[in-house]
Amino acid sequence: MRYRRMPIEIEGPEQFGYDTIQYNLSESSVMDVPFRDLNLNLDHLLLSYENHMGKPALRDLILAGSEGLTTDHVMMTVGAAAALFIIATTLLNAGDHVLVVYPNYATNIETPRQIGANIELFPLMFENNYQLDIDALVNRIRPETRYVSITVPHNPTGATISRDDLYRLVEQVEAKGCRLLVDETYREMGYDEVLPIAASLSSRVISVSSLSKTYGLPGIRMGWLITQDATLMETFLAAKEQIFITNSILDEEVAYQYLLDKDAHLTRIRAMIARRLEIMREWIAEEPSMEWVEPRGGVVSFPRILPSLNINVDDFYHNLVMVHKTYVGAGHWFEANRRHMRIGFGWQTDDENLRVGLQHISQALRESLIP
Repeated sequence: MRYRRMPIEIEGPEQFGYDTIQYNLSESSVMDVPFRDLNLNLDHLLLSYENHMGKPALRDLILAGSEGLTTDHVMMTVGAAAALFIIATTLLNAGDHVLVVYPNYATNIETPRQIGANIELFPLMFENNYQLDIDALVNRIRPETRYVSITVPHNPTGATISRDDLYRLVEQVEAKGCRLLVDETYREMGYDEVLPIAASLSSRVISVSSLSKTYGLPGIRMGWLITQDATLMETFLAAKEQIFITNSILDEEVAYQYLLDKDAHLTRIRAMIARRLEIMREWIAEEPSMEWVEPRGGVVSFPRILPSLNINVDDFYHNLVMVHKTYVGAGHWFEANRRHMRIGFGWQTDDENLRVGLQHISQALRESLIP
């Protein structure tokens, strides 16, 4: 493989420099959790190699409340990014066809691309409220299609699908003899309903998730993949063992102890999302230069500058960060038009920080208008 750095990583706030950003609206997660707030007991740990699939008790917590899945169906990975890499390098060879719903998290596109796969991008359209046309998507599946890749709830738009539509998509992809990859990192942040783990619906489905986005624990790099296909899981495990053997026992213990209080964490997080979403609604309603499709899950949105607005987009992004110390995820991070931007509304330290950051976007828009 030929590796190429992605714009979302080159320009990520941790690379750009958190010290230069006062109002960070580019993040796609809730606020990072300080280690001191976890109140963990780690004295018993022996820093050894651990079960290559991951701590069994942790895997059980991940599956809590899900039907049809067992501990053996889950493999821990170094974040969701490693899970996506393992899946792509396992299932794809140069020339293989893969169908990816787009825009998408860059890794879902870039890794297949560098393998040399034949990637077909299936666009979600602003004009259609970023809704997935399941029949049109399934009609793009070819006999040689290795898998279909979707993200639900979607990053960067926050769009989602109903439970019935998820079932219908799984059935139709399965009928085609294809696999379905579901990046469900935001699953537990669905507003109207929390969808089932997609991999519980069929052995042809692979689910991927992590603790980074919903729970604010990206620093422990704890993700997982789920499949009922035992043969495929054995191959995934072989890939993991050849890349990093096993996860950090320390990271797994942190994740395990955190998830013991999962319900309490989710209650707090969902209350924060409700407040922040209302702040976003109020800003969009008052900002004449922007329009959006309101998200239905997660803590991200993908509004756009009005197509009719005469504006210097490069000046806008420059002024926003250099003058107003405010950062958003530019559209090109997702291979989309730069009039689009991902605004994350869950990472800020408090509600006022989000409000001020949004005001700065409005100011930078006005400063960048072309007379």
